[in-house]
Amino acid sequence: MRSWTDVAKPPMRLLQKEPTKDDPSEATKALSCYGLYLPELEETWLRFVDGRPVSDISARFLGWCWEKLHRRGKEALLLIWENASWHKSHRVREWIAAHNRCVKASGRGLRIVPSLLPIKSLWLNAIEPQWIHGKRKVVEPERLLGA
Repeated sequence: MRSWTDVAKPPMRLLQKEPTKDDPSEATKALSCYGLYLPELEETWLRFVDGRPVSDISARFLGWCWEKLHRRGKEALLLIWENASWHKSHRVREWIAAHNRCVKASGRGLRIVPSLLPIKSLWLNAIEPQWIHGKRKVVEPERLLGA
């Protein structure tokens, strides 16, 4: 992470805080956060999972979002995603296609329309300003963070 500082001041350094050996959260080596920013509703939905972000969990996250939006009477979800491997994987594309076929066949439900951003253009993604607050809490914690 880069930062700007005065020349007279020493540069900022990130300190890695080590958990104690008896900390139960030490078993969790990775924690992933899935998020959906809904500007129309002025809401950001978050889900946390143990482990890396993978296709099966991404599909389950989409199913969770679908249920919540369907209950609110929405007809379509336009996903604007960066090119992360778990967003554009065969498994996720297959899940979305199967889901949309079911919606079309039944004539009811919420369609999911994915749209990938151009590579290295995260500023076009509306959720990025929302993520920065969470990222700062993780990289600049005042205390040891657990899962």
